[in-house]
Amino acid sequence: MIPHALNLALMLFSAAMLLAGWRVLRGPEPQDRLLALDALYTLAMAIVVILGIRVQSRLYFEAALVIAMLGFVATAAAARFLSRGDIIRPD
Repeated sequence: MIPHALNLALMLFSAAMLLAGWRVLRGPEPQDRLLALDALYTLAMAIVVILGIRVQSRLYFEAALVIAMLGFVATAAAARFLSRGDIIRPD
């Protein structure tokens, strides 16, 4: 039962990634694109975790942690850029 559930989860997360990718490309506002980009890295992290469960390897979980850290920093930087117009403001 578990392998079937993992396969179903992979298919559903992949479909969600396609929809989020579409929103990144066709988003009417920059904020919509940023939110879709945030969803993309979250979905990528979920897919990597599911693959780690499927192949029973801890390396995938470490890769998911790296994706989460980089995604958080990228989202924070992009949100700051959208709100202020720059990332690092010299004072």
